[in-house]
Amino acid sequence: MASQAIGLLETKGLIALVQGTDAMLKAANVELVGPMKSVGSMLVSATITGDVAAVKAAIDAGAESAASFGEVVSAHVIARPHDDVSKVLPKATAAKK
Repeated sequence: MASQAIGLLETKGLIALVQGTDAMLKAANVELVGPMKSVGSMLVSATITGDVAAVKAAIDAGAESAASFGEVVSAHVIARPHDDVSKVLPKATAAKK
């Protein structure tokens, strides 16, 4: 993960997050890490990974799209995170057939 970046999008309400996540995945070559997480108090978040430029472009597109459907609480990119950060990220689940 050393060359990867991490992007976090947090919104108030699930609809805004789903719309933002859809926009992120369509805007750049990024991967959704694990399921979307409920933080509490109507806050939900999604985490993506990819190269730094792709994650930055995806987070920008996702935040803009989510803002039209609800409140964006946070949109953040961590470029080249330490390898141990992957221990606290949601685990990607295998696709069901």
